[in-house]
Amino acid sequence: MMRRRYWVIAVAIPLLLVAAEVVYWRIAAEQLRTGYRDWAADRVAEGWQVGSGPLSIGGWPRAATVTVPNLTLRHAGPTVPGDVNVASAGITLSVSLFDPYTLHLLLTGPMHVRVGDMPDVIVTGDETSVSMPLQQTDALSGVLFARNLRLEAATGAWHVTIGLLNADASVAAATPAHQPQPAATFSISSEAIALPAGIKWPLGPNISSLSMDGRLHGPLPGVRDIKRSAEAWRDGGGSLEITHLATGWGPLGLTASATLALDDQLQPMGSGNARIVGYADTLDRLAAAGTLTKSAATAAKAVLSLMAGTSDADEPSSVDVPLTLQYRTLSMRQIPLLRLPEVDWPVR
Repeated sequence: MMRRRYWVIAVAIPLLLVAAEVVYWRIAAEQLRTGYRDWAADRVAEGWQVGSGPLSIGGWPRAATVTVPNLTLRHAGPTVPGDVNVASAGITLSVSLFDPYTLHLLLTGPMHVRVGDMPDVIVTGDETSVSMPLQQTDALSGVLFARNLRLEAATGAWHVTIGLLNADASVAAATPAHQPQPAATFSISSEAIALPAGIKWPLGPNISSLSMDGRLHGPLPGVRDIKRSAEAWRDGGGSLEITHLATGWGPLGLTASATLALDDQLQPMGSGNARIVGYADTLDRLAAAGTLTKSAATAAKAVLSLMAGTSDADEPSSVDVPLTLQYRTLSMRQIPLLRLPEVDWPVR
């Protein structure tokens, strides 16, 4: 009799544990579904149009998931973020039952994105996910991971592929002007970038690596009009600090840092420093492609050669240079290099 009771207890305990986990999973999944519906309602209140197919829950026994099929997001008008259309075949929201403090969003099908007058772009990848903490803090943060990411025009005219992409950003909930903390920080790293075919890229169609770290300073305005928001950020002393920029593209190896702001015409201005490896071959290619005039390339090579001094003939030429951006012109030691296109801010 006693032995039979032990067997009943031995069987009952695992069953109770499984039942408890099922209840825990169900509660977590329902909370996740309610959270998504609340988020959608908040976006609608802000002027977005949000639509999707019927939501479904799953993920047991390791996670609570909510699948959102045929998600559409639309925003129109001059207020931030402007005209935006997003249509995704499917997105899965997931919370691990063993780590319920992090939300994961996984792209489960092609996603169409169109911003303003830009063409419709299709986003696909072997794995594309965003993770963000669920606990409330003084900042909104998130991490993006993508493997074999592909951006393609809906017309099929061009496509870009990125073998590996990692990015993270943190935006402060409030940044009073007197506080030294940045309003936002970000970090991006990418590898194996293949640029659109059919275009003659001066430095080649493949970028081996590109990374950037930075901080955004100045209080972020509450104004939703894009141009007025830019003006308010500039007038509040806003600046973009690029603490580290590095890329390897064809003969060019570049590391740089810079501080940028907006001038009285709302055009980028600033200054920085760069270390350039392979500058001679890079300037020759840019001149041959017409990106730089031959006279500008010749003058730049002469100045850079003087600044670089002597180097090993078997090694690529390298030099540290100061750069300035003013009146849409990028210059090196007062030698104009590039004329940038004008930034046209949308107006109401």
